[in-house]
Amino acid sequence: MGRAARSSAPAGRARRTGAWALLARNHLAVAGLGVVTFVCLVALAAPLLPLADPNATAPADRLLRPGEGGHLLGTDALGRDLLSRLVWGARVSIAVGLSATLIAAAVGSLIGLVAGYAGGRVDNWLMRGIDMVMAFPYILLALAIVAVLGPGLLNALYAIAIVNVPFFARNIRGITLGLARREFVDAARLSGKSHPRILLTEVLPNVLPVIVITMSTTVGWMILETAGLSFLGLGAQPPQSDLGSMLGEGRRVLFTHPHVSVVPGLAILVLVMGINLLGDGIRDVLDPRLKSGALSRPVARTAVRRTAVPERQDHPGAVLELQGMETEFHVGGQVYRAVGGVDLHLAPGECVGLVGESGSGKSVTAMSVMGLVPTPPGRIAGGAAWLDGSDLFALSDEEIRQRRGRDVAHVFQDPLGTLHPLHTVGAQLVEAIRAHRPMPRTEAEAAACDLLALVRIPNPAERMQAFPHELSGGMRQRVCIAMGLANDPSVLIADEPTTALDVTVQAQVLALMDRLRRERDSAILFITHDFGVVSAICDRVAVMYAGRIVETGPTDEILAAPAHPYTDRLIACVPVLGAPDRRLEAISGRPPVVNALPPGCAFADRCPRARDECRVGDIALVEQGGGRAVRCLFPMEREVADG
Repeated sequence: MGRAARSSAPAGRARRTGAWALLARNHLAVAGLGVVTFVCLVALAAPLLPLADPNATAPADRLLRPGEGGHLLGTDALGRDLLSRLVWGARVSIAVGLSATLIAAAVGSLIGLVAGYAGGRVDNWLMRGIDMVMAFPYILLALAIVAVLGPGLLNALYAIAIVNVPFFARNIRGITLGLARREFVDAARLSGKSHPRILLTEVLPNVLPVIVITMSTTVGWMILETAGLSFLGLGAQPPQSDLGSMLGEGRRVLFTHPHVSVVPGLAILVLVMGINLLGDGIRDVLDPRLKSGALSRPVARTAVRRTAVPERQDHPGAVLELQGMETEFHVGGQVYRAVGGVDLHLAPGECVGLVGESGSGKSVTAMSVMGLVPTPPGRIAGGAAWLDGSDLFALSDEEIRQRRGRDVAHVFQDPLGTLHPLHTVGAQLVEAIRAHRPMPRTEAEAAACDLLALVRIPNPAERMQAFPHELSGGMRQRVCIAMGLANDPSVLIADEPTTALDVTVQAQVLALMDRLRRERDSAILFITHDFGVVSAICDRVAVMYAGRIVETGPTDEILAAPAHPYTDRLIACVPVLGAPDRRLEAISGRPPVVNALPPGCAFADRCPRARDECRVGDIALVEQGGGRAVRCLFPMEREVADG
């Protein structure tokens, strides 16, 4: 039975969402694809369609309105059928636009690749030439090129391609500059590859998606530019026509017979709009940051999609209670249950440690409390979060915004990602204070200076004027702690705030947070994967695995006698000072993927104590007395008692 469960788990793992599936989720891109496909198919089938000769004049049928004389879209000033000219003109416009795009992409990308890879004088000379081309307004430069080469569709194609080369060159050069100094390029050089081969086999494949994205968003613009030159009589020459020349011919009778110019004008609008919408979809599909399928901008608060509100199980004196909280990520056809039903509570002045391996759901749990998980793709799927008796998931967006930073504050792992690089730390502290406590700026500045002194930052008045990059990592983290304490929150959520710090600074920050929570009686949810940190600051600890709490209880008791095998293995991984010969254990295997969790205990496949019963049904979190609880059928204490 266990073997079958292990063999079936990989089959349920998520497959990467395909490009077509991602594109299908963008409805505007699908509409653009439909328009472009239809226009291209009609244009390609022009020789096969029963259309009139687009260049055949009939003075007797001149300027017929749509539907008259058997002409579906009417005729122009020379009696030529507008539908036929529209189909053949679209064929020409699309061909010229695509050709100009390919030429500009090939030449511009080559210049960008060489400039970014070579650097130095080569980069300087090539980019100064590109700057000279960009110094002229593009349409004036295109007109000048056509004036030199002479009117004609081919010359217009060259002109449009030339004026768009800098656009590709600068984009690709910027990407190549970053790639040329990467380790895999250095390794290719050391292996003896030639520079052209490195460009073709190492750099080009990495910039190819950018080239494709740029082309997809440029084709429509080039069709529009070609139509503009033809409108001025510098592109297609009679009797040949494209959409721009048709529009130019119709302007003479715009007020008496508007359909002659409206028909090609609408065709240009629909074609270019369809290409642009499709280009946006292609850009989203190829963007590695949007592979999850989240093609829309995240909203300001996590969506709540729970079917029922659980009945509150009151913990006397608790300021924050999480009950059955579930958070999911919907990516394509997969559902990732990052948090699968968490029960947790914090009392005023208490520090509770949330411990577990990376990917166990600790940060998602913390961010779900105040609706900070991005939607899409995240959503609250069940449970409740009670703060001073109020269900946070039932509050309005404005009420949640008011409580963020005032009642519940966050201190994240990376202070550089939290602090704005373009504003001084003092200005950011003042903003945090005045967001919830309207006061004159001078008073807010004084309060901000007191906060910096509170977190033991020397010369706080001087540090108020410093930018984040001018401070050390420990100083920046102290600023973030000061920002979290700015409005005396009831709960402070610290998400691995000391992981990026050295040991000495880490100890100082831990001592600071421990002192401040005792002085201010604030509850702290301290997220970490280090039991050494837990032992230094936490009153209680909750161990998390695969999105669920597997053990909870007083810190000293859990460290001395863990009940869950997972907790025991985590503690065995921690070195002990003064015991150099102590063997550090490792947990075999890997955590399960949360979109294909196995039945029963999620830790069973890695647990040396697992039995067949562990892989069947849901395993409850069982109280053991003394504030301890464990989600295990065969806890460690039972083995000791039996012995």
